[in-house]
Amino acid sequence: MTRSSYNPEQIGLSAEPALLRGRWTVCAMLFVATSINYMDRQVLAILKPVLAGSTLHLRPFLHGWPTVQSSISMNEIQYGYIVDCFQVAYGLGVVFAGRLMDRAGCRVGYPIVTAIWSLAAMGHALVRSVPGFGVARFFLGLGESGNFPAAIKAVAEWFDPRERALATGIFNSGASVGAILAPAIVPWVALHFGWRAAFLTTGVFSAAWIVWWSVRYRTPRAALGRRPGFATSRKRSAQPWWSLLRFRQTWGFALGKFLTDPVWWFYLFWLPSYFNSRFKLDLSHIGPPLVVVYVLSTVGSVFGGWLPRGYAALGMELKPARLAAMLTCACLVVPIAFAGGLDSEWIAVALLSLAAAAHQGFSANIFTTASDMFPGEYVGTVVSFGQVGGALGGAIFAAIAGHILQFSHSYIPLFLYSSSAYLLALLLLRLFAPGLKRAALE
Repeated sequence: MTRSSYNPEQIGLSAEPALLRGRWTVCAMLFVATSINYMDRQVLAILKPVLAGSTLHLRPFLHGWPTVQSSISMNEIQYGYIVDCFQVAYGLGVVFAGRLMDRAGCRVGYPIVTAIWSLAAMGHALVRSVPGFGVARFFLGLGESGNFPAAIKAVAEWFDPRERALATGIFNSGASVGAILAPAIVPWVALHFGWRAAFLTTGVFSAAWIVWWSVRYRTPRAALGRRPGFATSRKRSAQPWWSLLRFRQTWGFALGKFLTDPVWWFYLFWLPSYFNSRFKLDLSHIGPPLVVVYVLSTVGSVFGGWLPRGYAALGMELKPARLAAMLTCACLVVPIAFAGGLDSEWIAVALLSLAAAAHQGFSANIFTTASDMFPGEYVGTVVSFGQVGGALGGAIFAAIAGHILQFSHSYIPLFLYSSSAYLLALLLLRLFAPGLKRAALE
């Protein structure tokens, strides 16, 4: 649909504008949930230098717990396996989460998965061994796997196709905000109350969000009826979920996530260790560089979500504009190849900020391709396949990264992969789904 042929009547925007304005409240709720999600998963990465054997003395959280809170030691290989527990559970859970959202709807399904990941995150405070962290991370991954299928589903329900990338970019920026809040809050809590207390900090946020969502969110059928361009979350899919795997569009989306998601996991789970090992930043100094990286990645998420509209304003149709935005972001990641050999902390921060911002812009658009290529009632399931691909890629990357860092202590190979993953992902998406062609469903 070109800019000149765009007609709000065709997608139901002319009727009941007061109700439709609620879509930005929905977007705000998705943003907050994603922020909490990423705060929870970031805590362990920030505390890793302490848990890996730092001699930093912290105040005890409860009477009787040891004053030196680094009593649980782990090496790089063990940490890689702990990350794998998260990734494997994420990959397993996301298949069922996608089906849960497609069948039960976002209003019921989203609070369920939020409660699971919140309890698992707080459960880290009870851990006293490396295997214990593996178990806690497994259940954290199981619950957190539902966030993006639910959020993308809600966007497909509430937003017309021209607004979806922007809405996705806004809520997806919550990933960066969560990653900003974690290094801003976790070190202070750990230094004053012990690392175990740091894992409990987000529980209250999750509980408040569940109440907010349950009170405010409604499936938009009442507001939008069955107008074209919108999905209804309780509509039964005529297509069996597994049959979506026979479409090239599904594989193009999943392969793109397989290649690029591990890079974001790498930033989340290893950047604190990178700054600690490369620039000798301890827990009390690691916050500012991480905050800068994730603040700028937030900007990248929103800007990347807007970028297709910018290209469309130049006369491009929507889908070519989406692909052009993804190409722009993929090219901006390339300079990160040099980060592994840098001696300047703030040059590293600059390159990482650019790469993280470009990743988020790329991510906002690749998520939106699922609703470009499939009807709304299948979006949750297709996104879940992509999340499985991303989790599988992340698990492979984590195992390899753990061994590389344990034996070579070099981040150069990991940054080299990160610099090229997006261009390769975009190439495969173009090969499997030329022009983001709509899947020919029965």
